[in-house]
Amino acid sequence: MAFRKAVKGTALIGGGAIATVFGLSQFSQYRNKHGAFVHVQAAEAVAVPIKKDFPTREQQILTLRNTSEFDVLIIGGGATGCGCALDAVTRGLKTALLERDDFSSGTSSRSTKLIHGGVRYLQKAIMKLDIEEYRMVKEALEERANLLEIAPHLSAPLPIMLPVYKWWQLPYYWFGIKLYDMVAGSQCLKSSYVLSKSRALELFPMLRKDELVGAIVYYDGQHNDARMNLAIALTAARYGAATANYTEVLRLLKSTEPGSGRQRVCGVRCRDVLTGQEFDVKAKCVINATGPFTDSVRKMDDEEVPNICQPSAGVHIVMPGYYSPDNMGLLDPATSDGRVIFFLPWEKMTIAGTTDSPTDVTSHPIPTEEDINFILNEVRNYLSVDVEVRRGDVLAAWSGIRPLVTDPSSKDTQSISRNHVVSISDSGLITIAGGKWTTYRAMAQDAIDAAVQTHNLKAGSSKTIGLQLQGAEDWSPTLYIRLVQDYGLESEVAQHLASTYGDKAYEVAKIAQVTGKRWPIVGKRLVSEFPYIEAEVVYGVKEYARTAVDMISRRTRLAFLNVQAAEEALPRIVDIMGKELNWSEQKKKEELEAAKKFLYYEMGYKVKSDQLTDSSEISLMPSDIERYKKRFHMFDKDKKGFITILDVQRVLESISVQIAEKTLHEILNEVDLNKNGQVELNEFLQLMSAIQKGHVSGSRLAVLMKTAEENLRQRGVISVDRSGGGL
Repeated sequence: MAFRKAVKGTALIGGGAIATVFGLSQFSQYRNKHGAFVHVQAAEAVAVPIKKDFPTREQQILTLRNTSEFDVLIIGGGATGCGCALDAVTRGLKTALLERDDFSSGTSSRSTKLIHGGVRYLQKAIMKLDIEEYRMVKEALEERANLLEIAPHLSAPLPIMLPVYKWWQLPYYWFGIKLYDMVAGSQCLKSSYVLSKSRALELFPMLRKDELVGAIVYYDGQHNDARMNLAIALTAARYGAATANYTEVLRLLKSTEPGSGRQRVCGVRCRDVLTGQEFDVKAKCVINATGPFTDSVRKMDDEEVPNICQPSAGVHIVMPGYYSPDNMGLLDPATSDGRVIFFLPWEKMTIAGTTDSPTDVTSHPIPTEEDINFILNEVRNYLSVDVEVRRGDVLAAWSGIRPLVTDPSSKDTQSISRNHVVSISDSGLITIAGGKWTTYRAMAQDAIDAAVQTHNLKAGSSKTIGLQLQGAEDWSPTLYIRLVQDYGLESEVAQHLASTYGDKAYEVAKIAQVTGKRWPIVGKRLVSEFPYIEAEVVYGVKEYARTAVDMISRRTRLAFLNVQAAEEALPRIVDIMGKELNWSEQKKKEELEAAKKFLYYEMGYKVKSDQLTDSSEISLMPSDIERYKKRFHMFDKDKKGFITILDVQRVLESISVQIAEKTLHEILNEVDLNKNGQVELNEFLQLMSAIQKGHVSGSRLAVLMKTAEENLRQRGVISVDRSGGGL
């Protein structure tokens, strides 16, 4: 009864206000302009023919070197830079793009994976009566609808629950979420709704029950950010843009303008990072779309120019999928320090984040233990006491740098909006900065509009609304069934290929290796618990992947899902890439080490080793110590004080279990803290103490020894599958 009264009161309080906002928002300008009609319209509007396939990287480098002058040259291969390339080339402009690392190697691959207007930005717009903030939210919601239409294989609507723990919050949040729906207008994905406490717990059983009043569910979009970025880049390449990753801009080229005598930017001096060769690329217009590195490129143009970008670090963590329902996210609208935390299902795992703190610009941001623990503590506040939120369940962690546009003197990044700006220097360098992932297309349109106007380029209006991206044309939700039926792929693998490559999944399936098994017929997995297959490595090289890091982080998303699984897959990935790219043994060794370093520092592997070291404290009850000593001595029969592979093999043979020697080496090495080739009693007790604290999970040695102890009594079977590989 109380719940019904609250909902009725909510409707009365919010109804008049919503009607007023609805009248003011001019939604009639933004009627539904998507769907099949728009796709046809967009394709017909582009006069430039699209190629069946994209050129090789080597061909792209030749085009860059041999073209006398481009109309537009974009620096930066993130979402905005690639969006600029696609916008420019589809207007008929001769277009080039240079990226010093890989496409989406920076901020664009390290997002929250949401395509959204920004609920908190709308809140600020209403509270502060900020019309600019309001327009940004409206624009983002339009772009959300467009992005879901042009890449349906890489994106989908996601319901997000906002749990309510105080009665007065129900009308407050309901009003705000309904405004969000109303601003979206006809492009609202699905109307938000209120849930009772029982229904909320039914849909999100992990939720904390105490004092829960009910919940509100609204819809936003979710996507595979790195693959989306790559799809934009590949689409631009198919339309004729000369795009090249691993091509670093060393300096800007300038020429003197006849008559005025002014210095004008006319191109760049760049270096092919893979070969070391340097060359010039000339262009009528140069666009700086380098995200957090915006100011470094601006200072190439003018060393005295003031900064316009204030970077902010956002850390995310990935946890096992059982922490959230398969198709329901969670929003914490007010954390302990005023931030917003999302808790979202993604790729069958759970993403939690993000933090928001000032940072220095770096190509290699590192997640800190402090940020990881902050997120974990906030997650604990919303999950049931029955769910133990363990530090050891963090499978991956990363930090991304948001390129927020702000006054250089401002220190409070939390109050900064992600509005974008287009600035034009005296020498003609165009900079597009700020913004957010969702609005990349609108940002690109504004940048190219500025380029056309400033440099008198012959081009029409933008053609990218409704323009389908790589893989979208013949994709359908049932495409994966054809892959299973026609090629003999596992259903999980087929679904993954369809949702990653769209209609290009057939090309991957065609090169998939025969397994030699009855089923699946083709498709050898890189690691057992993820649907990535070896054929994707071969195809990834075609998609311009040139390092092992490219493959584990952006062509596949292994590094973002489970760093231990990524490390396990690395040797095979390096072997396949080495064959495709003719790497020497020395080069393969270097790639392996570089990828491990990337996992260790940038993807949270370092914090795994910090949880269990040779100086870790042993905090066990005396009874637990005795119990674990007995377990240890079942393997250490000779009372040496340590166990080796031979000790483990002896126990396993006694219960008729065989494990490959290489696997046993790996299992012991996980716990061999001083790396002397054996596991000592103290190391084992340190492991068990860390497990009890929740700092470590998924230890194969701990599972093996516990199961062996039980099986020595019962003569059963030991299972030592990796249980998640938590950090």
